[in-house]
Amino acid sequence: FPIFFFFPGKCGSCGPGYASPLDAMKGPREEIIYVPCIYRNTGRKIPDFLATVDVDPKSPCYSQVIHRLPMPNVGDELHHSGWNACSSCHGDPTKSRRFLVLPGLVSSRIYIVDVATEPRAPRLHKVVNPEDVFWKCNLGYPHTSHCLGSGEVMISTLGDPAGNGKGGFILLDAETFEVKGTWERGQEVPPMGYDFWYQPRHNVLISTEWGVPKCLGYGFDPNDLGKGRYGRRLNVWDWSSHRYVQAIDVGEDSAPLEIRFLHDPDASQGFVGCTIGSAIHRFYRTQRGDWAAEKVIQVPPKKVEGWLLPEMPGFITDILISLDDRFLYFSNWLHGDVRQYDISEPRRPRLVGQVFVGGSIARGGPVRVLQDPELPQQPEPFVIQGKKIPGGPQMLQLSLDGRRLYVTTSLYSAWDRQFYPELIR
Repeated sequence: FPIFFFFPGKCGSCGPGYASPLDAMKGPREEIIYVPCIYRNTGRKIPDFLATVDVDPKSPCYSQVIHRLPMPNVGDELHHSGWNACSSCHGDPTKSRRFLVLPGLVSSRIYIVDVATEPRAPRLHKVVNPEDVFWKCNLGYPHTSHCLGSGEVMISTLGDPAGNGKGGFILLDAETFEVKGTWERGQEVPPMGYDFWYQPRHNVLISTEWGVPKCLGYGFDPNDLGKGRYGRRLNVWDWSSHRYVQAIDVGEDSAPLEIRFLHDPDASQGFVGCTIGSAIHRFYRTQRGDWAAEKVIQVPPKKVEGWLLPEMPGFITDILISLDDRFLYFSNWLHGDVRQYDISEPRRPRLVGQVFVGGSIARGGPVRVLQDPELPQQPEPFVIQGKKIPGGPQMLQLSLDGRRLYVTTSLYSAWDRQFYPELIR
């Protein structure tokens, strides 16, 4: 269950979403969530599917999967998702949040799902074939989808059609979902891609780098470290000209993944989680007008035996910021904890909450912790209703009001199979 999305409430005669993040916090409680579920690398040759989960405590189906929408193809590796329209179109009553955009990270297909006709039973609306993405964009391995105020959907990619690293962006028409081409202009592009966030008030888009797709596909190989196969940069783009203007180095093989600006639209700073580096960096605009980053959180590794390496990193895989910009949350997929930091002083985040929901160091498992600078003992296994939950905390989604944090466990099927084989089973 890599990532999930709330179905939004209605908004009268206005457009989709909310006028501001603080307005969104006053929105209605979520009643259903959508969760892409993956069968790739499980040995079962059946398609990935989109699950609809009832999260209304008053419902007789509370906490149950109430609908499954299978994709028409096998092996897509659904991963991230996005909407056809968002709060950037809030002032346009002709726009509505009707479709969920589901890119296949491995197949390079893009599925468009109708979630408006019957929200509790979504239906497939359109399939964008990988050939259209390859020929019109010379890109592949689509990842993050964001809707734009221009009436387009923008999707970042990890590489080119052959699996080489290449940071670029696909543009879809948000009405017809035809591939329009690439967003970026100019000859210079980053060597890799992954996630992105844009902030028009500061005329900037910043993207991140995971790794070279054809290397990632076989799992995590420590021999790839030090060979330029994992990302190390935050890539800065001029929003109005669509040109790549700056690279910020956050360390070799750090693999910066999820990036988030603060929600205050005037804010010129945010945070990025570095997976292999197990660090959080604050990025910010300098007085010169360019951009820089500084490390503000470091999760120390644990010395272990019975694992792939003698030291186990935390492996930060997802981060998010509460809508009021009070808290930063992130997940350590290998260690197994979700952390909450007070970011009222963004340069000095303060740990205020931590919970273990799985992971590789649980007591009674194959890994023995020899030295731990943070914990006095290994955490207890994570059990719900008598069932030990395999895997570690990965994707996060916070309710609009900031009171409920939803967590899923799968990272990427090739890596799930390697680090959490019981999760695959």
